[in-house]
Amino acid sequence: MLSALIFLPLLGAALIALLPSGVFAKSPRGIPLFFGIISLLLTLVLAIQFNPSEVSQQFAESFAWIDALGLNYHLGIDGLSLPLLILNGLLTCIAIYSSDKAIGRPRLYYSLLLLLNAGVAGAFVAQDLLLFFLFYEIELIPLYLLIAIWGGERRGYAATKFLIYTAVSGILILASFLGLVWLSGGKSFALSTLNTSSLSLEVQIVLLLGLLIGFGIKIPLVPFHTWLPDAHVEASTPISVLLAGVLLKLGTYGLLRFGMNLLPEAWSYAAPFLATWAVVSVLFGASCAIAQKDMKKMVAYSSIGHMGYILLGAAAATPLSLLGTVMQMVSHGLISAMLFLLVGIVYKKAGSRDLDIIRGLLNPERGMPVIGSLMVLAVMASAGIPGLIGFIAEFIVFRGSFSTFPVQTLLCMAGTGLTAVYFLLLTNRAFFGRLSPQVINLPRVSWAERSPAVILALLIVLFGIQPSWLARWTEPTTTAMVSTHNAVATVSLVKPKENPPTPKP
Repeated sequence: MLSALIFLPLLGAALIALLPSGVFAKSPRGIPLFFGIISLLLTLVLAIQFNPSEVSQQFAESFAWIDALGLNYHLGIDGLSLPLLILNGLLTCIAIYSSDKAIGRPRLYYSLLLLLNAGVAGAFVAQDLLLFFLFYEIELIPLYLLIAIWGGERRGYAATKFLIYTAVSGILILASFLGLVWLSGGKSFALSTLNTSSLSLEVQIVLLLGLLIGFGIKIPLVPFHTWLPDAHVEASTPISVLLAGVLLKLGTYGLLRFGMNLLPEAWSYAAPFLATWAVVSVLFGASCAIAQKDMKKMVAYSSIGHMGYILLGAAAATPLSLLGTVMQMVSHGLISAMLFLLVGIVYKKAGSRDLDIIRGLLNPERGMPVIGSLMVLAVMASAGIPGLIGFIAEFIVFRGSFSTFPVQTLLCMAGTGLTAVYFLLLTNRAFFGRLSPQVINLPRVSWAERSPAVILALLIVLFGIQPSWLARWTEPTTTAMVSTHNAVATVSLVKPKENPPTPKP
């Protein structure tokens, strides 16, 4: 079933390329949406059959691929990867459905979307370092083309910048992976066979630094963030949904799976620096968001801040904080996708995203009252209002991190206050007040256009009221990860005395 999640979208992409033009033209979104829905249903079947109490890899598939390189085709999922896998399937379906019906070169466009889905799914289920790297690089090609071909006026610049940053990220990750295997004496890249306990602290720190910068570019963390606002502004709405909702999570997933798990001694040593780095990203992202007048750029900078919460929880490495990091990944995926969808609808109907131009969109007669109401819900969730998924995810991160890093946690909590500030500016300027003359008599938004945002809104409320439905998949896995991490780090850092002194009578 895990292989099906990879090869089914690839089959759909090949079918789209081979179908006669007349057949494909009748329903350009129908065929890719069919494959997207089937992939999503497969992930839901996996979730139903998944045993949360089992912390080892489930639904495993393994066979030798290239023995000379030590490369194995080894797949599996646990409580860390399953929620992200479902999120990938859901947002891919939403991206396909919300794409413009009259989009140019539809064959290539939808084929690239399905290829992107396959690459991300493969990265989340790969249990081999080199296999993960291959899928990590595969998603680079379709995303670059999706921005470069269907993006805005400066799409070439944004796509090239994204390509360069991500290429550097891949080089650093590959170098660290090779170092992990060769220096530890491993004969293959399989995660189950790696034993890094023989590596010295100095070597672990060097390898972890490569992973931190490599995955930090992908997350992105300050100062490696500059590609993200340009990519979001120039990308079309469906691509921004996938970029913020899923692709950024490859960075945080990689840090947890490979950084914390494989290099526990170095991770414990670097934890205070990581928590401080999280504070910088949170406050910097929020401060930049406050200064923006482009709605899409404001949401893009908000992503930088909210991804910092994940780094804080990972640095603390407590059972509660690590559970919060996974919930924050899902929370940010749902909320950011909803925000980008709504901003895209505003731009499509009003012709602008400039907060100095658009005003009064909540006007019930000539504005977009339903879109405005959904936007208010989305910004409330992002600001951490109780009853929504954003609150419970951030609360768990802060509660789990406070005992380890109280000062950094309090500073990150101040970031939630700044989130309320910049999103209050957005909603106040764009949706309240007198309707702006430049955007008067707007075209009506159909239910078909707003339905993806409604689905995301329902999930945001549902998991906010009942977070245990999400936590039950993840909590046993994250608890086991923390136990293993703490045990290995303690054994490595504490050296027992060979000849303990004899107590005096």
